[in-house]
Amino acid sequence: MPGPKTNEREGTRAVLRWAGASAFKIREVIDLIRGKPVHEASDLLRFAERDCAALIEKLLRSAVANAQNNDGLDPEELYVSACYADEGPTAKRWRPRARGRATRIRKRSCHITLIVSRMPEEQLAKLQARRRAENLAMRARRVEATRRARAEVTEGASRRERRHPEAFAPEGEGEAAGAEEAAAEEAIAGEPATEQPSEPVGAGQPPGTTDGPPAEPEEAGPASEQEGEMES
Repeated sequence: MPGPKTNEREGTRAVLRWAGASAFKIREVIDLIRGKPVHEASDLLRFAERDCAALIEKLLRSAVANAQNNDGLDPEELYVSACYADEGPTAKRWRPRARGRATRIRKRSCHITLIVSRMPEEQLAKLQARRRAENLAMRARRVEATRRARAEVTEGASRRERRHPEAFAPEGEGEAAGAEEAAAEEAIAGEPATEQPSEPVGAGQPPGTTDGPPAEPEEAGPASEQEGEMES
């Protein structure tokens, strides 16, 4: 049994007429997005290595805008239900060749039709579940990355604190510790030297000797010089 006619297909459509490309080239690209969700079809067209992909992407955005503004549908629930390209008129041109000959140039055109519809309930439920799982996985990765970064920062701070404890001490504790160290150094410097107990004078020496350095001879003063002159 034949399918529904072109004008009887359900959904919101957008049509591009007189496109400057052959229907053969257009069909190679629209076959990639047929039956795909709108966001996935947009990604495929964005990275397709064909010049006509830009035309089809613009047409897809137009169909989504029509469905959103005219039919009140959610763009996240749409998919490409149908897309096809029909032959358009072909312009004939001539190119001169050798020996007076001419070669025909065919400038082909086509009409592109793209239809978007709301997904079935089963497919929509599967898509929502998959998106929910992807969001949860992405959130879990972000949380894990945040925790890892915080742990690295904390570990680095503790390592620096162990290396330089004076730089991370509170202001009051640092000043008090410095004052205590200064007071301890001053106390050590001001203590008198401990004296060793001295032995009694003459202990351990033979009698008749005295402890200490020998007495220096007294110098003769002026009185002693006069007495010497009188004796002479």
